[in-house]
Amino acid sequence: MAGGAGGPRARMTPAAQAVRAQTTQDVAAAVTEAAARATPLRIVGRGHWLDAGPPARSATPLALDALAGIVAYTPGDLTLTARAGTTLADVAAVAGEHGQWLALDPFGTEDGTIGATIATASAGPLAHAFGTPRDAALGLEVVTGDGAVVRTGGRVVKNVAGFDLTRLFTGSWGTLGVITEVTVRLRARPEHDETWLAPLADDRAVDAACRAARTAALAPIALELLDGPLASALGLGARAVLLVRLAGAAAAMRAQRDALRTLGAAAPAPDDIWHRLRTVEPPGSTVLRLSHLPDRIGETWRAASMPDAWRHATPSRGIVRVILPPAADAEAIARAAAGRCTLIAERAPAPLWTGELAPMPNEELAARVRAAFDPAGILNAGLAAPDA
Repeated sequence: MAGGAGGPRARMTPAAQAVRAQTTQDVAAAVTEAAARATPLRIVGRGHWLDAGPPARSATPLALDALAGIVAYTPGDLTLTARAGTTLADVAAVAGEHGQWLALDPFGTEDGTIGATIATASAGPLAHAFGTPRDAALGLEVVTGDGAVVRTGGRVVKNVAGFDLTRLFTGSWGTLGVITEVTVRLRARPEHDETWLAPLADDRAVDAACRAARTAALAPIALELLDGPLASALGLGARAVLLVRLAGAAAAMRAQRDALRTLGAAAPAPDDIWHRLRTVEPPGSTVLRLSHLPDRIGETWRAASMPDAWRHATPSRGIVRVILPPAADAEAIARAAAGRCTLIAERAPAPLWTGELAPMPNEELAARVRAAFDPAGILNAGLAAPDA
């Protein structure tokens, strides 16, 4: 693939015929050429999410890992702009120098990129207090399926025709365009940040524990429920536990600890407990996400129960994530959840995508949106609609 005018040429990787873009112009040139030839492209960051979502069709990889670096950072405005291939660890290091942080903790490693985090809208336990990537992303630079470079949101301030294109592209899994640059909202890092764990008697105590956490005078930045097998895998004992992450100034922390005692016995959790949780999924696992109203979290929790599964939940969001070993029967949970809660697969065996996880009812509208931004259907083809 040729590089864009005025920019360095994209470096080819002969063995896989991949394109490794180093600039936005490289991406635009690669997409334009692929659209002209109707040749699908598979967008790749650091490669951590390639087994997520429905199987993508065979395509030429368009690697963005070299499209990295901080473009702009204004600590006084709490905003940072980075190229898509910049790792979350690099963002954390730069923001940390000014006592700030990006409050996104998607599951996986710190080696994941900011572009992939926004493209997949992957959220972790911090979404309890700070929201999801759609709340953190202020603006994007995107190369659409016809090779056009567009900017949305922050750094151009306004979207067109009243549409919030930043939110539309966030979570679109690269099927509407290739995200090349991201502007995000940072936050001041709290003076104190500590996590406590409160053991539960068993699954029957989930409803009462979550209700108590909701009504207590607590304002945690993360509140996560872990079942016994997962707690054991993380070295927290064999009982289900509630992880409560408190943050703030010293006086506020004292009040929070007092309120925490209303939940019963609690003990300090290991300092690296959130890193352990983010990275616990074994390779090849099937990961399902069940959701319902937050006040029905106990029902959703029990619907996700099966042998050999690990479960954890964000009660405030009504979300339960289920991690299954490679050979487990994921369809059993899909059947159990049918009609009781919404089920979304993060990672699942290929046959499940055309069965229990068939496209959502609004697929016709989604297909029209994709056709508007990617007329040739070359971007991550098959990822959004397995049968299309």
